[in-house]
Amino acid sequence: MPQTTEKTQKPRPKPAPYAHKEKKARVKDTPRTSSKPAAAGRHENLTLADWISVFKFKYSHPLLSQGDVVTHFKNKKDGALCFDQSTLSCKIKQCHELEGRVNSHPNALSSKQMQVVTRPDVEHALILWIHHMEAKGGTVSGPMLLEKCKRYEEILKVPDNECLPGDGWLAPFCKAYKIKEYC
Repeated sequence: MPQTTEKTQKPRPKPAPYAHKEKKARVKDTPRTSSKPAAAGRHENLTLADWISVFKFKYSHPLLSQGDVVTHFKNKKDGALCFDQSTLSCKIKQCHELEGRVNSHPNALSSKQMQVVTRPDVEHALILWIHHMEAKGGTVSGPMLLEKCKRYEEILKVPDNECLPGDGWLAPFCKAYKIKEYC
């Protein structure tokens, strides 16, 4: 077979660089929301802050039916909240429980599910220790938090089946309490 020196594939043009979209600056103190543009229209799990705003609207307009409340939030131009009447009915029954969760966790308003803390006494002790370290001008690292957690579990006589294994809880804990780790 004779060898050919011509190319068997056509040269491809180089792709253009990726155009990054600028993100809107979000105020850090406001809770996240599930609001979407009005055209989205599909059902979405709402955050606790969204449900609280729905409850406030419902209580300020007691004569509106649940269907009208759903329609009002679905057609909002500045950010629609998409849910159906049956979901609203269930959430109204859970209203007092949901309102009670507002102060239970630092990220409660931005969460879509309830945060379950197995040992709030250990969590509270860790938070107090962190505040104490920050007041002294000390830094807190991940390994320090893990060790302190083990010590508080021993001091508070936490049963072995309730102890936190590993370090999987550390990142969400630091995020919830806005702790910057220094390693």
